Amino acid sequence: MSAWRPTPAIVASVLLHLGVLVLLVWRPDLWPWALAIIFVNHSLLMAAGLWPRSTLLGDNLVRLPAAAAQRGEVAITIDDGPDPEVTPQVLAILAAHGARATFFCIGERALAHPQLCRDIVSGGHDIENHGQRHRNSSSLFGPRAWSLEIGSNQATLASLTGRQPEFFRAVAGLRNPFLDPVLHRFGLRLATWTRRGYDTRCADAERILGRLTRDLAAGDILLLHDGHSARTPEGKPVIVEVLPRLLGELAVRRLKPVTLRSACKIN
Repeated sequence: MSAWRPTPAIVASVLLHLGVLVLLVWRPDLWPWALAIIFVNHSLLMAAGLWPRSTLLGDNLVRLPAAAAQRGEVAITIDDGPDPEVTPQVLAILAAHGARATFFCIGERALAHPQLCRDIVSGGHDIENHGQRHRNSSSLFGPRAWSLEIGSNQATLASLTGRQPEFFRAVAGLRNPFLDPVLHRFGLRLATWTRRGYDTRCADAERILGRLTRDLAAGDILLLHDGHSARTPEGKPVIVEVLPRLLGELAVRRLKPVTLRSACKIN
């Protein structure tokens, strides 16, 4: 494995901090300016962490590689499971359409439903790392907390499926500068999305489908949820309403749903 290298934005931030220290040694009376500079710098880094598709803090897969796009491939990614009610329905829909998907699973849920994880893999799909506990505060984690959250789920999913995850997705895509070196240590790649349906908050299948298919193109990474799925007025998980229609639309457009590993040629 090659050595981890910080992004230019991180390097610039470190150099800026060193420059501010030199400034304070030379002109201690300029401390208000120094404080303001550091505040702006940290605000910019925080903004980068709050932008899921940002690459300022490290490598981030927001679209499939060009070769996959040329093959007409898209990736359907499904987060927050496995769910004992919803995941089996999702697997049945995917099987009926001959489609493959990538499931970003929460470690605690995987431990509670190990057979569902095995069913996902036996169905030809891939399981990737979505954190052991899925804490909403994870974007505030330091290196040790990131290592525990990610490493625990690596061990969990590998023990249940016999496969080491190759991708990690942060909760809501939110992160901080401490994440990238931890991912590198575990041999993981950060993956976000090209477009999402907001199907944990919206129960309108038509609106969700519109968000996913508007300007849809080969190479897109789509985000849905089997865990925490919103419910239609009839009480049905909205992903169960959306997914068959989405797969039908992909077929009409001659786009092939594949896993992230397949698209990126990770064996």
